[in-house]
Amino acid sequence: MKKGDKLTIHCYKHNGKIDRISGEAIVLEDNDEYLVCANNKVKLTENDGRSHRTKEIAILFFYKKNWYNILAQLKKYGLFYYCNIASPFVIDGNIIKYIDYDLDLRIFPDGTFKVLDKNEYRYHKITMKYSDEIDLIVQNSLNELIKLKETNEVPFKKNVIEYYYNMYKKLTKEENK
Repeated sequence: MKKGDKLTIHCYKHNGKIDRISGEAIVLEDNDEYLVCANNKVKLTENDGRSHRTKEIAILFFYKKNWYNILAQLKKYGLFYYCNIASPFVIDGNIIKYIDYDLDLRIFPDGTFKVLDKNEYRYHKITMKYSDEIDLIVQNSLNELIKLKETNEVPFKKNVIEYYYNMYKKLTKEENK
């Protein structure tokens, strides 16, 4: 991957079924730990066929070894984070693919956070037969994310998000010339 490449994003569930397709994201950086992309007002298509557009620019961090991905959402009223507990991603052609494991961490501009979708996780753990190993990875990954947030590690540093946001603006400005 190189800066400026365009990818789509496919989110799967543990049973192999596609859960969500996200429209185009532009690659900002590909390093040893993660792939950073950005998009703006992108179309999301849910597994039931419904679709909608996001309302803001998002900086997306997809990890190569860690079991989560992180979306920094630049909303009018502050910087929010939406963190998915998910398998490390793979690239298939021009598609980022990962498996979503239900639990999410929502971080608000004031630094408070909330763990989301605990009931969905418990339900899918039974119906999709998550192994004990997957359960342990999911729980450890959630704890790791909370620790990253509490210690203000990348990508939970505002200046890091501003850096990628400016890179995205520059790339899209050049593209529209």
